[in-house]
Amino acid sequence: MSISSPLADCAPSEERILIIYTGGTIGMEVSSKGLLPAGHFDKRLDQALTQLSLPERGRLPVFDLMSYPTPIDSSTATPANWQQIATDIDTRLSDYRGFVILHGTDTLSWTAASLAYQLQGIDRPVVVTGAMQPLGVANSDALENIQGALHFAAQPALQEVAIYFAGQLFRGVRAVKQHTEAPEAFASPNYPRLGARVEEDFVYYPSRGLPHQQRGAPRFELPSYSHLAQGEVIRVTLWPGMAAWQLAAWLNDDRVRGALLELWGAGNIANDPDILAAIAAASGEGKLIAAISQAPQGSVHLGAYAAGHELVEAGVLSGDGMTPEAAYTKLIHLLAQPLTEAERRQQFVTSLVGER
Repeated sequence: MSISSPLADCAPSEERILIIYTGGTIGMEVSSKGLLPAGHFDKRLDQALTQLSLPERGRLPVFDLMSYPTPIDSSTATPANWQQIATDIDTRLSDYRGFVILHGTDTLSWTAASLAYQLQGIDRPVVVTGAMQPLGVANSDALENIQGALHFAAQPALQEVAIYFAGQLFRGVRAVKQHTEAPEAFASPNYPRLGARVEEDFVYYPSRGLPHQQRGAPRFELPSYSHLAQGEVIRVTLWPGMAAWQLAAWLNDDRVRGALLELWGAGNIANDPDILAAIAAASGEGKLIAAISQAPQGSVHLGAYAAGHELVEAGVLSGDGMTPEAAYTKLIHLLAQPLTEAERRQQFVTSLVGER
């Protein structure tokens, strides 16, 4: 990793923001073969910043830039990558007032959700952003996203992991990627935005931030995710006509330690006793099984219908209105720690970082 400090002489380290460039479209360059990873991101960022007006540049917080030597392709990101980024923040926490993580958009919301669980109680901003077009390309959204992320990363009242994209600031564990092409690629289905760009200002809404009583003191949890790197936690979206043997093939595998089930509506499932038996058997073996709705907005209410009640009886935990990213990364995080089964179950249904 390399560190570049474009404004190194302007402020002491603890008054700066650290930008961590991990990879993604934002740092790629156009070639005859399509978009390709490219080096010297520090020089390209410095050049891009000259496009801002002098007042805009003057309002930017002082920052350092750290680039990963091998960019992460976000579509191949793993829990180990989430762990690496959290560790890099933890190592440099006392040196910077805030952090900006530049990341590929495909799994950006997954990384943000995982960082929130690992960095519980953080007392400064961590803002994750990326771009739909590379930095330096005409009409790219990259520069504005970096500009906004820097402004919010310098906001001391923001004390959690957030996503900034297309003028909107979202809670990291509440955001999802909703569009493959539009600049407004991210949304927060079940929680209002934390802030927004309003003309030339970047406005944070403190009443929507993580409450102080929930943040508490920094209590970072940085367990090793290495033993969950081979698919030990699965995600299964139910479909009409799904057979019990298909679900059982996933859940009965001895390597599986947890599962996220995506149900219909408020928590419905096919009226098939064999499906319920497969779920109950896996839960009885101590596998951590949770459920959310396939619908992007609203919550699951497992007791609202008879089938949902039977899921509760089978040991399935309600994911309430959590996003798939928040629910899945939470299962990973809890299973990585030396907790009892009862402790894991209790923590899953407890809001740790405003995820539910």
